[in-house]
Formats: sequence, structure tokens, C-alpha cells
Amino acid sequence: METVRDMDRMRGLVERARAAGRVVGLVPTMGFFHEGHLELMRRARAECDVVVVSLFVNPTQFGPAEDYDAYPRDFERDGALAEEVGVDYLFSPGAEQMYPEGFQTSVSVEEISKVMCGAIRPGHFDGVAAVVAKLFNIIPAHKAYFGQKDAQQLVIIKRMAEDLNFPLEMVAVPTVREEDGLAMSSRNSYLSQEERRAATVLYRSLETAASLIESGARNAEVIRGDMEKVISTEALVNLEYIVICDNIYLQPLPELSGEVLVALAARVGVARLIDSMVFDVE
Repeated sequence: METVRDMDRMRGLVERARAAGRVVGLVPTMGFFHEGHLELMRRARAECDVVVVSLFVNPTQFGPAEDYDAYPRDFERDGALAEEVGVDYLFSPGAEQMYPEGFQTSVSVEEISKVMCGAIRPGHFDGVAAVVAKLFNIIPAHKAYFGQKDAQQLVIIKRMAEDLNFPLEMVAVPTVREEDGLAMSSRNSYLSQEERRAATVLYRSLETAASLIESGARNAEVIRGDMEKVISTEALVNLEYIVICDNIYLQPLPELSGEVLVALAARVGVARLIDSMVFDVE
């Protein structure tokens, strides 16, 4: 595996691979790898000839009161894990390369960035969209791999890629969970032992939704109400939202039909955790 810091070199390596007829896969990350990240890399390794992982903690997607400086980082460990999985290139540029002096451009995916996490973290998804657009240009891959856990982010990036005519396939990889169901996240490292135990209630609430839907429930308010009851049993978990919506435009669904996203966010101590499930409802 080669670590690449320079964006022009990274682009040249990928362009040469494409010219040679090799399929290139990109896994965008902010590092501090866990099994969820590694699963994205394994999927890319299985489907592509060349795998590029980007590692960049993007400052523009953090709000002024958020955890950019405290965000967990361990570059040496990340590099060792990526190499073990079989990654070909680890692209890790500096912020001064990605956002040079005079940088003024923004990328905004309008309506679907204003709901859910976007309503609580204004500007967050503009930062996400801008950095991912830059990565798609620097690393002109055939396929890009994202986790389903970050469901709203996935919807937004799919829309951006389609609207801006990026010629690549978006691959959604199912959420990787701990044995007790907690979705893997870099922010899980913020949790105390007691908070970590309490956080499993988020998955239990999604399991409740899944059970109701499988049993024929279609009324969103009923499903949301039962999920809230489950979460209310844990005093350490402060629910921010539960949203039941379509998985393309993120519009609320009073009655479930089609591809349905059930997503939630909650504060557990200093950590803000998200989770979701997608259902095909007839």
C-alpha cells in the first residue's frame, strides 16, 4: 500500500489505472477505522482492481461547537488496518491542500439537507457535499462505497452525484454492528461503559419498528410512538428525532409504502449517535 499526500499524484495514479482498463473503487473516510470502515474496503477489494481509501477529517462539516479538534485520530493504526485489508492507496491530504487560501466554493444539496440531521446541524451537509465532490474529482473512480448507517448522507451524496453528472456508481453497504446491535461508529469511543450499554436501546427501537412493519403495521405515528417508548426506558439517551420517510426525497410518510427509511438520532453523553434501517414495504 502507498500513502499519497499530493492530490495531483493521486489523480494521476487513478487516471493511469483507468487507462489500463482497471476498475477503481473509492472509500471516503475520516479515519479512526472500525469494522464498518473495513467492510467498505473489503467490498471494494472484492469488486475492484484498484482500491483507494481517502482519510481526511473534513473541517467544513463540523459546526463551531462540535468536535473537530477532539475527533479521534490514529493515522498509524489506520494505515496498518487498510494495508491488511488490501487497500492499494491511502490518500491523506492536508487541509491546506483541500482548502487552500482563497477557497470560496460551496456545494449545497438543497431540500434534503435541511431535514433530520441537517435541521440540527446547519451547514453540515454542505461541508460533506463539498469534500465528497472534491474527492470524486481528485479520485475519478468507477465506484464509491458508503455505509448505510449514515442514511441521510448517502441520500444526499447520491443526489449530488446524479445532479452534477459524476460518472460513478454509488454502492451502499449495510450497517456493521457490534454483537449487541450498536451500530459501529468512531464516536462510540466517547461513551462511558454505562452510556455504551444504554446506547443499545437505539437498535432495539429499530428492531421494534422492523417487527411492527413485518407484522403489517403501516401507520408511521404508531410505529414512531412504539419506538419512542422503547427509547424512553434509558434515561441516559436523549432522543433528537425519529423520522419515517421515503429513501429518495426524505419526505415524511404518514402511511408506509415503497422504499422506507426509518432513521433516528440521539445524544448519549457527549456523543451524538445516528442509526437507521431501510424497508421495502408493499
